[in-house]
Amino acid sequence: MKKPKLPILLFVFFFFEIGNAQNIFDTNIEKEYFVTLKELCEALLKQQNLDKNSLEFGGLLDPENDIYYTRAAEALYPFTVMYQYTNDKKYLRAAIDLGNWLITKQEKTGEWIENPWEWTGTTADQLLMMAAAYPELKKHLSKEEKNNWETSMRAAGMYLVEKMKPDFASINYVPTSSGTMAMLWKNVLQEDIFKEKAKKLAWQTIAKMDEDQFIHGEAARTHGVKYGVDLSYQMDMSLWGLTLYARFTGDKKVEDYVRKSLSKVIHFVYPNGIINGSWGARSYKWTGYGTKTADGSQILFSLFANENSAYQTAAFRNLEYLRTAIKDGLVGYGRDVWAFGSKTGKPNLYPTFARAKNLALALEYGNHQNGETKAIPADQGDWVKYFPTIKVATLRKGDWMATVSSYDYHDYTGWGKDKYRHFPRGGAMLNLWLKDFGMLTTASQTQYVRGETIHMPPIEDSLRSLTPRIEFRNKTGYFTNLYDTKSHIFIDERSDVIQIKTSGELSDKEFLPGGVAYKYDYIIKDQSLTKKITIRYHDRKPNVQIIEPIVLNEGVKVIQIDNKAVRITSPNSNVLFKINEGNVTLEVGKDKDKYWFPFPGLYTYPIVMKITTPAEGFKEEISFTYSVEK
Repeated sequence: MKKPKLPILLFVFFFFEIGNAQNIFDTNIEKEYFVTLKELCEALLKQQNLDKNSLEFGGLLDPENDIYYTRAAEALYPFTVMYQYTNDKKYLRAAIDLGNWLITKQEKTGEWIENPWEWTGTTADQLLMMAAAYPELKKHLSKEEKNNWETSMRAAGMYLVEKMKPDFASINYVPTSSGTMAMLWKNVLQEDIFKEKAKKLAWQTIAKMDEDQFIHGEAARTHGVKYGVDLSYQMDMSLWGLTLYARFTGDKKVEDYVRKSLSKVIHFVYPNGIINGSWGARSYKWTGYGTKTADGSQILFSLFANENSAYQTAAFRNLEYLRTAIKDGLVGYGRDVWAFGSKTGKPNLYPTFARAKNLALALEYGNHQNGETKAIPADQGDWVKYFPTIKVATLRKGDWMATVSSYDYHDYTGWGKDKYRHFPRGGAMLNLWLKDFGMLTTASQTQYVRGETIHMPPIEDSLRSLTPRIEFRNKTGYFTNLYDTKSHIFIDERSDVIQIKTSGELSDKEFLPGGVAYKYDYIIKDQSLTKKITIRYHDRKPNVQIIEPIVLNEGVKVIQIDNKAVRITSPNSNVLFKINEGNVTLEVGKDKDKYWFPFPGLYTYPIVMKITTPAEGFKEEISFTYSVEK
């Protein structure tokens, strides 16, 4: 493990007295990682049981669920790294006590149960942290403790050798376990069985990677096989797990697969650090900074930062956005909604120790660069990237960045119940970013569903989706483009404009069409974005409306000017929303209190256009434009 460059007394002087922490780090990004890691670890320390007479001595109490959450023991590695960088023995003691506590919770067959559930796949994550920390901690363990730790790690390793495979878990566990097996083999137990299992798991993951380098297997099973792509899990877990395996074992071919994937997924990193995983099959936990129950992307970007410093830029931008979701050292759901609706007003410890784990890994294994780093793709040029295997396009044009998704994953058998049903699709424009303004629109579940009850708050109110959309309701149900699994994307890219067209049928949550077809035509210029919408009524003529929820960044106001125009003001940029054509009634702010979501943790303000149903004919065309006001 890495050592600080200066003695501890000089460290204290520089960091706490002068605030010039970069003096002990090779690069500024390491200082930034350390600052946030320290904040998270200090909050985690407050949750540790220090009563030596307690059966839970050393464990971390989850403030939301009032349990000693076994997964929280992963904090032992961040504590260890903090000890390495500060020489403060409170971190050393915390790490050892937490590891000893974790060992007492291990099942006889080697696994840990992720309480309060019965899931055991997270054994890979706990073992990874033990194996990463062990080279440092073993110098401070008694002979009995060393024996206990090595026995525990071997038992956990053998459990994963036997159990872990794509048939057992969502795909992110497979590459994570690959990295874990390689770490165990390299750092602790040089037994070939672990190296061999690591290789098998890595290549089983690569086999699930499509031609655009997206990894399938995050959602439901069909005939026992998992399908579904989730960008957040791919970046926050799978790709860096594969890379750790490749680096420990020298498997260059696997590393090249990761390298190709990373060069593509970086196009989903926005200028403000948001990573747009809102379109993924498991986006019910999408937070903007990643996904709530995964570790983070800093370690992934750091592993390749020496090859392209734009990755280091991306890592820092995302870290900055993560910081907006931290309160009192704990990581919440998102930027604006911290822990609303939870039992205690605090989030559970999961995202806090997970992000700490990620930052600790980035500090220890990253290849960081000095000086100014390159811009990320989102910062420069006019481009559009379309990925046909997932039917998602992301683009940067002038002052705008946006993502349009027709991702058509479908849980055919209902294996996941409602979990994988409500991610936005149907040619919707999801996260729309504007220079000097920030996020103008965003995306959420179409219907709020607690896909994992321990991680998602119980909310009694019927929330409205944050995703821009077309919709109608009638006596048979709710219909929207967001449930359309058969839409398509067509792209026309010219020097002065990017044009994206999508079409399909407004459908219900069973993905069944309801008699109204739609077309979206997005026309993106340097300082304007026009949406042309065509509604085709066939068989029936319900009351259709178009909804554009505006993200309430700090200082943003949405003011209706007249029956055709709305001015959206912010401290640094103003936007004029204007209806160009169409027989619609404009409503601004109706039911505004329902336009928020714990994931991605944002509040919005609705602009609603109610289409006047035609007495004759079968088509209505509506057009409106967002224009940057100078």
